[in-house]
Order: sequence, then structure tokens, then C-alpha cells
Amino acid sequence: QVQLVESGGGLVQAGGSLRLSCAASGNIFSINSMAWHRQGPGKQRELVAVISRIGSSTRYADSVKGRFTISRDNAGAMVFLQMNSLKPEDTAVYYCNALGSQGAYWGQGTQVTVSS
Repeated sequence: QVQLVESGGGLVQAGGSLRLSCAASGNIFSINSMAWHRQGPGKQRELVAVISRIGSSTRYADSVKGRFTISRDNAGAMVFLQMNSLKPEDTAVYYCNALGSQGAYWGQGTQVTVSS
């Protein structure tokens, strides 16, 4: 019912920046919140940041506070993750996630690689 497509991943040097985008389609008005998760090599998937579709409520993993910013467009059809001061430990596949009244939905993921 909801489809998510991520973009913006790539290779960046430590200290650099990237902006990830996630486009939602389908029944976007059923979405209550949108989030970014990541899974590094040999690691469990973890929550990075979450935002309500309408409103300004956000929360972040401690490891990215002060460096990453999650945001959305006015309609709640797009969610972004601005990543600054990137570290090699940020290297992971980043996934867009939407939680709504009909369930949870996931994008296909986008690779972020941070070199030292």
C-alpha cells in the first residue's frame, strides 16, 4: 500500500556530508511516522532517526545526535537525512521506513560508505 524509494547514497571521505532522500508513494496519508535505519557490515539493523509525518517531533540515536538531521517535505511524501561530519563507523546500508495504520513499510536501501 506504501512504496518507498531511497536515493543519495555514495562514497564520501570522513568529515564530509551526504543527504539521503526517500520518496513515498501510495497511501501516504496512512503514514504516522517515517524513519531511517541502517545496517553496517556484520551488525544488526538499528534506528538512526524518526520524524512524524505531520509535525516537528524528531528523535535520534545517540551516535548521530548533533551530526544528522531528519526532515520531511510539507506533504509528508518525502523524508530526508542530512548527514554531516561523517565517520567511517557510519558506513552502512541505510533504509527508509514508514509506520502507518496498515503496517510498516521498507525501502530497498542505499549504500553509504565513509572512507578514512
